[in-house]
Amino acid sequence: MKEIVGIRFKSVGKIYYFSPGTIQAEVGDHAIVETIRGIECGEVVIANREIEDNQINSPLKPIIRLASEADMKIVEKNKQREKDAFGICEEKIRFRKLNMHLVDVECTFDNNKLLFYFTAENRVDFRELVKDLASVFRTRIELRQIGVRDEAKILGGLGICGREFCCKGYMGDFQPVSIKMAKEQGLSLNPTKISGTCGRLMCCLKNEQNAYEELLKITPKVGAIVVTPDGDKGRVEEVNLITGKLRVKTDKSEVPVTLDRADVKLLKDAEIKVNREELKALKKLEEM
Repeated sequence: MKEIVGIRFKSVGKIYYFSPGTIQAEVGDHAIVETIRGIECGEVVIANREIEDNQINSPLKPIIRLASEADMKIVEKNKQREKDAFGICEEKIRFRKLNMHLVDVECTFDNNKLLFYFTAENRVDFRELVKDLASVFRTRIELRQIGVRDEAKILGGLGICGREFCCKGYMGDFQPVSIKMAKEQGLSLNPTKISGTCGRLMCCLKNEQNAYEELLKITPKVGAIVVTPDGDKGRVEEVNLITGKLRVKTDKSEVPVTLDRADVKLLKDAEIKVNREELKALKKLEEM
């Protein structure tokens, strides 16, 4: 067992573990720590706690200190610096006529590095831009190209459900989402119906998948062979997983009947598959 403190550097970002040493941190405190990017200030979201060694991937770095009032003033000053750097970088991008869209700027606590996040359809030669920015800010400059999912998480917005983006509201890390999930949930494989504002598959497909997998275990799938309460054999033509209602076409009638999944006996289940044409047409929606 090792004692850890969980620290987050963005409001809804990944939680990183640090060794507290003799420091007793409370949730809501701010702490100064060393990361691969340099010295940073983050918020404590997990107070001192012991966890199993196998939950830690690498040796823990120690917390340098809990943030003081003076430290928090530096954080506020850095936020203003980030805003100024954003405007200056946009001017430099326009001057260099680069095909890129600036999304965010981050300044490390010790002012040792400025990180500029951008999106672009193709690779961008930004070497001259880095020189321009370094001459203005006199510090290390790093430009990172991010994906559209990351852009949505940073900028935020409202989804088609009318609520804040899941990635912006509570998701620390992105989870892989697949076309098969959409098909198993009985959704139309129309890109406009299953993709979010970022243009990729909606994160809520992953959030709801466990519930649908449990329903699929007890519900005959489209194409399954079942026996109705009257003893007639039929094929399932339509399924509503949420209500448990099935449309079954029997051998004795051309008109399908609506039955409850609990009222039929399953003889042979079917399998949900994504064919090659569907996968090829929608593969880009799965990209991170």
